[in-house]
Amino acid sequence: MPTSQDTQQVAVITGASSGIGASTARALAAAGYRVALIARRADRIQALVEELDNGSIAITADVTDREALVAAAERVRSELGRVDVLLNNAGVMLLGPFDAERKDDYKQMLDVNLLGAITTTEVFLPLLRDGGGDLVNLSSVAGRTARPGNSVYAATKWGMNGWSEALRQELQPDVRVIVVEPGAVATELTDHITHAETKRGAEKMYEQMAITPEDIAEIIAFAVTRPKSVSLNEILVRPTVQP
Repeated sequence: MPTSQDTQQVAVITGASSGIGASTARALAAAGYRVALIARRADRIQALVEELDNGSIAITADVTDREALVAAAERVRSELGRVDVLLNNAGVMLLGPFDAERKDDYKQMLDVNLLGAITTTEVFLPLLRDGGGDLVNLSSVAGRTARPGNSVYAATKWGMNGWSEALRQELQPDVRVIVVEPGAVATELTDHITHAETKRGAEKMYEQMAITPEDIAEIIAFAVTRPKSVSLNEILVRPTVQP
């Protein structure tokens, strides 16, 4: 006879150590999910597991390391038994002028934002398909528009949107594909910008208008708890004052 833990829904979240990932973990836990928190910062996700105190687990892994993701999927299968939601949240926003000085930034954004999401999905898809789950991809307003200084970041998000739409058509009705496109959100994204002038400008803009990670987490939780006959495929969320 299945236990309540066997039937409890499970979410896997990458980039779960802070920002939208951590906030979504809390929102889904409040909705009754156990959560597999995947991130590089072991101390942060372990502290969050202890805070949630509901059978969730912390898995230290980098989304650019396929072997680590395979091991993570095996642990989820063994300890949690299923996957109902996969949130591809891990990402970096290394804005700045397009030139050779930032070639390492470009590679990191492509590896994490786009290839990381693709690889994570490829690894977890069998588990997600088993339960008829939801694939949630964190994109950005930059996946709809582009401007000077965000060319490669925008490329990763436009790529995320195109890939997600193709997957939506390919995986339906077994898996719902949901793309969430936030505008400015108060997370650590701006902390990692390496171009000093761009970093100052981004920080100033975010200080003036950014919404909270909890705002996005609530929307994600709402989307994945809709009846299976309803699919919120693309959700654009801006601060009200964002141009």
